[in-house]
Amino acid sequence: MNTVVVVGSSVAGWRAAQELREQGFDGRLVIVGAEPHRPYDRPPLSKEFLAGKLQPEELALGSEQEEADLAAEWRLGVPAARLDTRRGAVVLADGSEIRADGIVLATGSARRSLPGSAEAAGIHRLRTVDDALALRGEIHAGARVVVVGGGLIGTEIASTCRSLGAAVTLVDAQHLPLTRTLGIELAPLCFAQHEDHGVRVRCGTPAQRVLADDRVTGVELADGRVIPADVVVVEVGAEPATRWLRGSGLKLRDGVVTDSGCVTALPNVVAVGDIARYQPAHRSHTVRSDHWSTAMNQPPVAVRNLLAGRTAAAYTGVPHFWSQQYGSTLQFAGYAGPKDRITVVDGSLKARRFVATYQRGGRTIAVFAMNSPKQFATHRRRLITALTNPGPAASRAVR
Repeated sequence: MNTVVVVGSSVAGWRAAQELREQGFDGRLVIVGAEPHRPYDRPPLSKEFLAGKLQPEELALGSEQEEADLAAEWRLGVPAARLDTRRGAVVLADGSEIRADGIVLATGSARRSLPGSAEAAGIHRLRTVDDALALRGEIHAGARVVVVGGGLIGTEIASTCRSLGAAVTLVDAQHLPLTRTLGIELAPLCFAQHEDHGVRVRCGTPAQRVLADDRVTGVELADGRVIPADVVVVEVGAEPATRWLRGSGLKLRDGVVTDSGCVTALPNVVAVGDIARYQPAHRSHTVRSDHWSTAMNQPPVAVRNLLAGRTAAAYTGVPHFWSQQYGSTLQFAGYAGPKDRITVVDGSLKARRFVATYQRGGRTIAVFAMNSPKQFATHRRRLITALTNPGPAASRAVR
């Protein structure tokens, strides 16, 4: 293998490039990124960075020496437009192309939008460092901020904006956001923090469109109500960035479908991070994880298989994420579902300091903690052991 192209310069692409060198690849390495910036850390964008506690240079994933050690060619600021698998070429938006023997797909995900949310001043989405800089330049005490979307990023943004003194309204189509993630018993407890800190919560009616002239004026809900706004942040979810792969011959289904080792139908093409819909060794169906931890942990396995030209190893990582809101720390690991039985195993719900486990078929399949990081670490280790080393009964139970 003489040339490998890593398409995507965020954390999954960065880790894949590092792994290529660490695992002995000494050929031509090209890193393609849609943004003009070198790889940086995204999780702080909705928290410390948005609050002004970090500067752009503090987000860098690698030092100057680490970047130099990669000896990579950087093609930044020009997104990939097409993958020609027959010719082994990545075609960029400017018409240029890069021939490769091996390809790592790491283009992540793209934020969805609402009607009217494209042009006017004061309308924001938070995906890049430039997005975060633009948003934080408009957040100040008394600013009327409407956050559309009650998922993890939306709730983090609401928390940060409120800490800066903004008058925040949080809108979501679901009556109880985060239920799909945390379950109907725990989601209300976490979401109550917003009202406790003075955030107006408007859930159960979807946002219809963003209202604006030259600048945003408000958000119209499906029932006709209008919420006035000086700033609107649209966080209504994301989708894997796979449109550029249409016609490539790869199987696309809410991501790029791979086997347990992140290898696609073509052994010289692997996918990692948000874009990968993979087959975990301990699950009976494919999953896609858009969490930072997966983007960090998949590349070693994917790169090993790419260099081997076959699936020599399976990815056995268990998805986990954390969130910080209003001074509280939320942590989750595993695969929870709406019908799982939830049991508090440590601490107190009333005190908002606890660990809860999720059971299905007599087996623990997920764990959630609020303000209990040490206890969470213990239960997460047990969960990983149970999920990655199951007996026949356990394998059936976690399907």
